[in-house]
Amino acid sequence: MQMILNLKHGTQKAMFFVFFLLCSTVMLAQNKVSGTVLDATGEPLIGVSVLEAGTSNGVVTDFDGNFSLTVKQGAQLTFSYVGYTSQTLAAKNGMIITLQEDNKVLNEVVVVGYGTMRRKDVTSSITTVKAEDLNKGVFTDPGQMLQGKVPGLVVSSTADPNGSPTITLRGASTLRSGAMSPYYVVDGIPGVDISIVSPDDIESIDVLRDATATAIYGSKAANGVIIITTKKGAEEKTNVTYNGYVAFDNILKTYDMASASDLREYASKNGVALKDGGADMDWQKEVLRTGISHNHNVGISGGNGRTNYMISGNLMKREGVVKMTGMDRFNVRSLVSTKTLKDRLTLSMSLNSMYGKHFGVPTGNEGASVLDAMNYYSPTNAAKNADGSWTVGAGSKNYNPLALMEENTSETVWKRNQFIGKATLEIIKNLLWNVNYSWSNYQSTYSAYNTRNSQLEGIGNKNGQASRNTYFGREQTFETYLNYGFTTGKHKVDLMAGYTWEEKKNNDGFGLSVEGYYNDNLTWYNMSYAQTILPVQNSVSSGYVENVRNISFYGRANYSFDGRYMLQATIRRDGSSVFGKNNRWGTFPSVSAAWNITEESFMKNQKIFDNLKLRAGYGISGNAMGFDVYSSYATYGASGTFVYDGKTYRTYGATKNANPDLKWETTSMLNIGLDFAFLRGRINGTLEVYNKKTKDLIWSYPVPTTQYVYGWMDANVGEMTNKGIEFSLNAVPVRTKDFTWSTTINLSHNKNTVDKMQNETYHTTNLSQGDPMVAGVSANGWTQRIMEGESIGTFYTYQYAGTVNGRSEYYVLDENGNKTGETTNNPGLKDRAITGCAQPKLNAGWNNSLTYKNWNLNAFITGVFGHDVYNGPRAHYTSAQMFSDGKNVLKEFLSFPAGDASGSLPSDRWIEKGTYVRLQSLSLSYTFRNCFNDWIQDLTLYGTANNLLTITNYKGLDPEVNLGGIDPGIDYRWSRYPHTRTFMVGVKINFGDGKKK
Repeated sequence: MQMILNLKHGTQKAMFFVFFLLCSTVMLAQNKVSGTVLDATGEPLIGVSVLEAGTSNGVVTDFDGNFSLTVKQGAQLTFSYVGYTSQTLAAKNGMIITLQEDNKVLNEVVVVGYGTMRRKDVTSSITTVKAEDLNKGVFTDPGQMLQGKVPGLVVSSTADPNGSPTITLRGASTLRSGAMSPYYVVDGIPGVDISIVSPDDIESIDVLRDATATAIYGSKAANGVIIITTKKGAEEKTNVTYNGYVAFDNILKTYDMASASDLREYASKNGVALKDGGADMDWQKEVLRTGISHNHNVGISGGNGRTNYMISGNLMKREGVVKMTGMDRFNVRSLVSTKTLKDRLTLSMSLNSMYGKHFGVPTGNEGASVLDAMNYYSPTNAAKNADGSWTVGAGSKNYNPLALMEENTSETVWKRNQFIGKATLEIIKNLLWNVNYSWSNYQSTYSAYNTRNSQLEGIGNKNGQASRNTYFGREQTFETYLNYGFTTGKHKVDLMAGYTWEEKKNNDGFGLSVEGYYNDNLTWYNMSYAQTILPVQNSVSSGYVENVRNISFYGRANYSFDGRYMLQATIRRDGSSVFGKNNRWGTFPSVSAAWNITEESFMKNQKIFDNLKLRAGYGISGNAMGFDVYSSYATYGASGTFVYDGKTYRTYGATKNANPDLKWETTSMLNIGLDFAFLRGRINGTLEVYNKKTKDLIWSYPVPTTQYVYGWMDANVGEMTNKGIEFSLNAVPVRTKDFTWSTTINLSHNKNTVDKMQNETYHTTNLSQGDPMVAGVSANGWTQRIMEGESIGTFYTYQYAGTVNGRSEYYVLDENGNKTGETTNNPGLKDRAITGCAQPKLNAGWNNSLTYKNWNLNAFITGVFGHDVYNGPRAHYTSAQMFSDGKNVLKEFLSFPAGDASGSLPSDRWIEKGTYVRLQSLSLSYTFRNCFNDWIQDLTLYGTANNLLTITNYKGLDPEVNLGGIDPGIDYRWSRYPHTRTFMVGVKINFGDGKKK
């Protein structure tokens, strides 16, 4: 028994000794270190993150820059602070750490025309948006990814899966539709169709905003230049990535249309007849759906030091919220580059391809649009009759929306291929010879079929009508340019000179329409089975082949003295075959300068600004976009037929006059900018003011047919001015060990003025725009007018005076445009006045990013302020003519008099404030690091919601209407696809281990 007690007592001693040894080991393995963090001037830094490397163990420095932290023996400490270069050092007690300022922003590489520059040396207005900062959503166009991100860039988005946003930079520079968009450059190749670029392949986007940046692109740069840089393979590293999402779209808002019971009650109450089909339908519900989209992108990239490669494939399938609308698209992008000749020669080749299929429904005017019919078709009409046929609305152009969709189908197939070859040779040190060649081709095929049950006027009695057309084109670009830079003492010089040759062959194609089928099973296939091919002028379409050639010579010189004073000059000489023989060549120069004020000796001891740079520049660019090779020539086309000797022959007539003096529109711009940064770079931004003047605007003017073969002439006459101010601010208000809040805001204001539209030779009164085609308005339904001294988008309408005895009244004006005190329900042209403007007074974007450990929350808010919108749908759907024609109306109409024939005339009654603030995007993500036994380097789960909340007083579906073109701010009911609210969930996976081979 005593032996047992002694054994037990010994065991307890041994266990106590082992426990004491373990505790001592742990205590010895821990080490408490302390120190102080200073800046380069010896001042303490507050809030520096001090983190034990490889762990989450860390603290931040106090008010005196001091820290204290318990770490493992042999630990490394990482010191990081906004605006300073991070350092990792061995942990020890009594550490004194001096952090150096991080000039990453100033040394950031900015892509410019035919080269790159450090942000510090830039003298122009250029905004760079990295891939991680682009908008997130179901986007098919890179333009939508920039909405609200760039000061002065106004993007009006669309939810139409087959549509494109309208983009305007610093106001309109032309009156020609189709020539207002910026010029795109992708990986150094100008004029690329951006549909060939998948959003997931984009590395960054640089927006060249002023003429000193864009003038190097000459006659195509008046609307600004957007340079897209795609992802490349990384050296000595292989990455396999996947990004996929599924998204759900629902319409933001539907019109509050009258129900069948509402119409019956209104008819009974007002003693008017109702064309009642006996049903009770909600046509918006019948037409709309939840659109489901998904996108998948796989990328493989890598390299071995000399050779890099990248290949990616992207599949997108997108459903629209309108049934039977959608698109499928597949993109492939590949790149391989290598160095040879002792690394002096870099060669690269890229092959890119896109295949897209777009599905649509009828969107014609005068009722032939599903977007319109789902609102106006009477809810008292059933979808089908008892015999299974479609119901038909009373009167003319009263279409069943389901019949429009199902009996009139169409699709468009796009194919595009591109080859790019590049070579860069370092002839001597710092002298680079670059050669680029790009070849691309495209094919567009449109197919449509109208069944024997189609309700479209003139179609349903043809026993099926099929139409198909296909058009081809190809483009070639060859560029060669030299870059040379050298530094001597405090002097730094960079030179560039180059030559470009372009050739485009477009509009090579034909089409055919046939009719008369035994049934509708074949649709547009096997068109030879049709019974009838109409006469040539009605059945055969053909493009007129055009070959456009451009050649250019250009150069740029940059000079910098001691990093303080910078000067840049560019010049480009363009020749183009699309303009008149007297104006085939144009010269586009620019000059700009910058002063880095913080580099001056008198600024060295100040503690406020980390960067302060003043920029100023003036440049000239042109606009040759939207022109073809026949623009300046007299053209003739088929005009009719005549019979001779029993045979029918075509007749031809003039379709355009020749103008050998036709030339490109020219835009000059003066830009002054201020770049600033303070609080050790935690706050930085820019302030810009500009004056943009466009001359030689092209418009079509009436001319006497006694002197010309055709009654209209395209001529350079007009002038237009845009003046504005832009402000952007980037800040990191909070940064701790685990949490960071960064915010960016940009504001822009632009004032557009049409200065001149006529001269002593050419003048016209045909300047009316924007007819929403409202019921009850048989003529002069236009709502805007282009006027000298006013902005594009100026509303010029009657002024609503109220309703008297059941009729809408409008103010009568005298010959000076003043109100006489009288009113009328039959106003004339003299009674029109300026009643509003569609140009916004302010555009804003505000982005907030909050990061906590591996979590990230991003909220993006946009706003447009101070502009007017013409609510065309409201004017149309409250027209008394609609009710009398047996069509549906808004519930608002139910309080209106039944016989008000003048209520829908174009007036300020339908002009509403378009101001809105929108929570455009809210994203939440979580990233797993080195998971699944390090098989996956990063895995990010994310969810994004778009258009969550909109604050506005606009009564229409959505205040975000088209603000581009020459009729901005008009809500067109037949062509405006409804905006949607999107919920998207996805995953990003990086399989690369990040290890060098």
